[in-house]
Amino acid sequence: MDRAKSIFSKLYYKDINQSPIADQMNFEKFEEGMLTYWKDGKLPSQDSITIFTNFMRNAIIKIGDDFLAENSRNENVTVTPSGLQYEVLEEGNGESPSDTSIVLAHYEGKLLNGQKFDSSYDRGEPSEFPLNGVIAGWTEGLQLMQVGAKYKFYIPYNLGYGERGTRGIPPFSTLIFTVELKDIR
Repeated sequence: MDRAKSIFSKLYYKDINQSPIADQMNFEKFEEGMLTYWKDGKLPSQDSITIFTNFMRNAIIKIGDDFLAENSRNENVTVTPSGLQYEVLEEGNGESPSDTSIVLAHYEGKLLNGQKFDSSYDRGEPSEFPLNGVIAGWTEGLQLMQVGAKYKFYIPYNLGYGERGTRGIPPFSTLIFTVELKDIR
């Protein structure tokens, strides 16, 4: 089974722990299928690779959609028309930024499996960035906040890093961010 996890990791993720579906995979069956397919040195056809990629994409999207559907039932969670979900952890009392504001924020980003992929807290200082230069979920979400507020955002993949992902964030990932808006520059 470890060999199957290794194959899966090399095919789709740099690290199996980043996969939002790893805990739902039957790696023994996966390995059996791969070994059967690749016996006699055969390589998978482009059609097989496309089928596998589409299967993985759809599985990851479904996990994110299922999570967001369940999360939307939480009475403390608000859902915007775009699909962004947020929870107010602490109210602020300052100004709200516009989509062209430069903001100073402390944040932590996690995947649905709880794996942290970024944190200004870990770096020991908040980060400054233009709101029109970040993912759509942040641009929309931070405009809902006032300086001093702390929110939790649940960001669907289409408002995050989309179908490409980025370093440490697999494609089609639903993201969870805890964000404190410290200042507007």
